[in-house]
Amino acid sequence: MSQGKHNGVSRRTLLQASAGLAGGVMLPGFSMPVYAVDQPPIGTWPAGSQGTSVTIGATVPRTGAYAVQGEDELKGMQLAVEHINSGHPLMLKIAPKVKKGVLGKEVKLVVGDSGAKPNQAVQEMQTFINDNKIILMTGSTSSAVAVALNKFADREKILYIAAISGSNDTTGKDCVRYGFRQNFYGETAANAIGPVLVKAYGKNKKAAFMTPDYTYGHTVTKSMNDYLTKNGGWTQVTDQVSPLGTTDFSQYLTNIANSGADVIINVNWGRDAVLSVQQAKQFGLTPKMKMVIPYQIPFLAKEVGAELTEGVYAATDFWWTLEDKYPLAKMFVEAFDKKYGYKPEWGANNGYMQFAIWARMVSETGSYYPPDVIKTYEKGETFDSTVGSVHFRPEDHQLVRPVVIVKGKSPKEMKNKEDYWEVVQIVPGAGLMQKPDAFGCNLGAYT
Repeated sequence: MSQGKHNGVSRRTLLQASAGLAGGVMLPGFSMPVYAVDQPPIGTWPAGSQGTSVTIGATVPRTGAYAVQGEDELKGMQLAVEHINSGHPLMLKIAPKVKKGVLGKEVKLVVGDSGAKPNQAVQEMQTFINDNKIILMTGSTSSAVAVALNKFADREKILYIAAISGSNDTTGKDCVRYGFRQNFYGETAANAIGPVLVKAYGKNKKAAFMTPDYTYGHTVTKSMNDYLTKNGGWTQVTDQVSPLGTTDFSQYLTNIANSGADVIINVNWGRDAVLSVQQAKQFGLTPKMKMVIPYQIPFLAKEVGAELTEGVYAATDFWWTLEDKYPLAKMFVEAFDKKYGYKPEWGANNGYMQFAIWARMVSETGSYYPPDVIKTYEKGETFDSTVGSVHFRPEDHQLVRPVVIVKGKSPKEMKNKEDYWEVVQIVPGAGLMQKPDAFGCNLGAYT
């Protein structure tokens, strides 16, 4: 690109167009392009935003152990795209400058199956870059995927917003300039649910951990154990580490049965969580041993039944009864239920919110130029969400947001077929987070 040209449009023409806009007159036959003046191409910019539409690439697990949760978060993304393009009132509450699209362009979504596998997710994204010139990447559920896409996004210089990722590393040691996370994570979950567990079960308890063998599992277990050891005098009597996709937990549950544990802290996720909770009951471990879910799994209660989640404490991002407290939550729950016929789980809410936030940031920037959009995120401005006022922390690109503590209801306590959890506490986010550099975050360069 020559210094004074932008795909055949000269600086002089741009300035004339700007002057015409200022005077209320558009030059004949000229539509104002959404470019940052005098910047060289980077990533898929400006090619990906030159037409009448822009495309987001999503890789979610549609097969494998996390498929149910992947489909749910995808529904939230699809609803957000619909709301962005229609200028829905809820979208305008979060991103007030959105006017039927972002910067005058329709938003499209292309979707691939990650299978919760990092290499597969990266390959899908590479295809979307080649074929669709995507200007935004999203998708994970496995934090191993999130970390891989973080690094890929930074290399390709295309923004990446993690879908579901609970690992401390995503905005910790594996943080990148081009990556952002909206949802809660291991450290905030531990610091939110820890005090509840110590109060409910007392000090000096023995805990057995069930840990999936990858970055999410190990960091959540560490944060939980650190909190409970330091603040409750709890002892980790065993840590049963299992591969993602395990179906038979008998060997791990046998070890827990022989450990003398009072509490099982089950960090497994997706189908692994469903099976391990069911098998713990079959082995007779629960309810004698208390079950804790420090990072709640969408649809867990529905899949295992309220009988198995009764009395179980969990930390989560969102539960649909928050509609009674937050006006935007009510709008979201109503819109989602109308479209899909069920109350949204937190994965769907996360998918929706991250797209709404991205639409806000781009429309506030006035450009799709990635470094400028990143800097808008990094302003740390407070805005409204489905869980109240939130903002991004510029040092590590983590959203400062509350963590919701829920407790499973008994079948007789349920007011309707989806009323599985009681919200017992909403914990403000700022006090739950480690210092920005505590987990080794170094964002790197913009270009």
